[in-house]
Amino acid sequence: MSVIRLALAQINFAVGDIVGNATKIKKTINKAISAEADIIAFPEMAITGYPPEDLLLKPSFIQDNIDTMHKLVSTSKNLISIIGFVHQSKDLFNAALIAYQNKLINIYKKQHLPNYGVFDEARYFKKGNENLVFQYSDINFSVNICEDIWHPNGPIKKQSEQGANIIININASPYHIRKNVFREKMIAEKAINNNVWIAYLNSVGGQDELVFDGGSFLIDPKGNIVARSKQFKEDLLLIDLPKNEILNKSSNRSSQKNSLIIIDKKLSPKKKSNLNKIAKHLDPLNEIYNALVLGTKDYIKKIKFNKVVIGLSGGIDSSLTATIAVDALGKDNVIGISMASRFTSNNSKTDAKELADNLGIKFWEIPIETLHKAFLEILNPFFEKLPPNSTEENLQARIRGILLMAISNKFGWLVLTTGNKSEMATGYATLYGDMAGGFAVIKDVPKTLVFKLSTWKNSKKIIIPPNIINKPPTAELRENQKDEDSLPKYEILDPILTQYIELDQGINTIIKEGYPSKITKRIAQLVDLNEYKRRQAPPGIKITEKAFGKDRRLPISNQYKPY
Repeated sequence: MSVIRLALAQINFAVGDIVGNATKIKKTINKAISAEADIIAFPEMAITGYPPEDLLLKPSFIQDNIDTMHKLVSTSKNLISIIGFVHQSKDLFNAALIAYQNKLINIYKKQHLPNYGVFDEARYFKKGNENLVFQYSDINFSVNICEDIWHPNGPIKKQSEQGANIIININASPYHIRKNVFREKMIAEKAINNNVWIAYLNSVGGQDELVFDGGSFLIDPKGNIVARSKQFKEDLLLIDLPKNEILNKSSNRSSQKNSLIIIDKKLSPKKKSNLNKIAKHLDPLNEIYNALVLGTKDYIKKIKFNKVVIGLSGGIDSSLTATIAVDALGKDNVIGISMASRFTSNNSKTDAKELADNLGIKFWEIPIETLHKAFLEILNPFFEKLPPNSTEENLQARIRGILLMAISNKFGWLVLTTGNKSEMATGYATLYGDMAGGFAVIKDVPKTLVFKLSTWKNSKKIIIPPNIINKPPTAELRENQKDEDSLPKYEILDPILTQYIELDQGINTIIKEGYPSKITKRIAQLVDLNEYKRRQAPPGIKITEKAFGKDRRLPISNQYKPY
C-alpha cells in the first residue's frame, strides 16, 4: 500500500534561543528521516520561539533568524520540511518555509494576524496574501499558520478550492482551560466544510505567562480524529495515510494545475506501519495542574534559576504552590520557610511542617515576632494617637517579604508568590509583602479552583494535609481573622469575578443573573481600585480565557465607574 508518512514535531522552543532551537529542529529532522517520514512540520516561529515580542524590532535578531533559516534548509535532504520563522522582504512576516532536498521551495506568509488578548502581531507583521498549494506524488497539500485556520475568511477555503487534499496548520496556540476541546471541534468543522484533511500542529512549553499545551492532531474530511499527541509533552507524532484514502476522501475539486507548486518526490516503501496514535484528553483538573507545572518549570529554567523559595503559612494557597513547584523542579530544588507571628495558630505551624515533610523539601522556621515588635516600636511615636488598622497587619506580610527576598538574594533562589486570582482581583494581598517575588504560580487560579486542585492532587496520595483544605481560609494577621471578614464567600465571589473580569459583563447584567446587588457593586469597586497593585505584581501562568497582564490592559488612572 502506498503510504504518506507525516511527522508533526510538537517541540518546546525557547524565545530568543535561535541556536538552541535550530539544534532541536536538526535533531528532529534526522529523527524523522530515520522514521521514513515524507513531510515534517514544526510549529509557528519555531526558529525564534513564540512570542518574541520586541525582539522583532532588533535588526540583528531578524538577521540571525534568517541566517539560521538558510542553514536549516540545507538539512532538509529527502524530506519535505515546513518550519516557522520570521521572513523579511521589505516588511516582516510571520512565515513558514517549505524546503526539500536542501533547497528552499517557497515561503508561506501568515494572512490573519491576531491582535487581541495576549497577541500583538499587527504591531510587528504585515499580512501575506498567497494561498500556496504544493503537489507531490499526486497529493496536494497546503500550509497555513495558526489564526489563518481560526478566521472565518481564512485561506483554507481557497486552498481547498485549488485542490489541496491536506492542510497543514502550524501553531503557537496558548492554553486556557479546555481550549483543546474547542480547537478540535472547530477544526473538525473546517475539515468537513472544506472536504480536506487537516493536520493541526501546536507548540508545547511555557513562555513567561503563557503555556502551550501541544495536543497536536490530524482530522479527516469527516471530522474524525485520526491521530493525537499528548498534552504538555514534546512529541514527534508520526502518521501514516494511505495515498488512495487521501484521494478518495478529500477534496474532489479539480486541481488548478497552473497554481500548483510541483515537488518531484516519489513515495518510498515504508518498513513500519500503523504508527497513528490517539492520546486521550486529560480530565479538566489534571489538565490545569499539568499546565501549572509546565509553566512553572519552563519559566524558572528558561530564566536560568535552579531553586525556588516559598513562604509556607500553613494555608491552602502556599501549599498548592509548593506542591506544584516540587512536581516542576523536584523536591531538592524547593525550600519552604515558615515565618510565624503572634497571630499564627499552632495548627498553621504544624500544618506547614507536615506539608514540607510530605513533599520532602527543606523547611526553615524564622519567627517574625521580634521584627514585628521592633517595627511597631519605631513607628509608635508617629502612630501612637491612631487606632490600629491594616497597617499593622500588613507590616507582618512586608517583614516576610523582606526575609524571603534576603534569602533569595543570598542563595540565588527565586521567590514564588502564593496569591490566587480571587485575591489579586480584589486586592486582598499586600504590595511589597506577600506580592513580593519573581513568579506567581497560581495568579490566574480562582480560590474555589485552588480547593478543587488541592483535593484532586490528594486523590491518589495525601500530600496537602487535609486540615489545610478543610479549615476556613485566613491570612492570620490579627486575632481570629477569616477571609470572609473582608470578602464574600468564595462560592459567591468567584462567579462574580468571572463575569466582571473574564466576560467583561456590566454591573447591571451581573445583578440580573441573580447575584446580590450590594456585593456585586463592592466587588467591582475592589477590582477597579486595585489595578495599581496588579500592575506591580510578578507574572503568573495564564489558565483562564482572560488573565491579568497582557490579556487585560486597563488604565490605572481610570475615572470610569459603572457603579
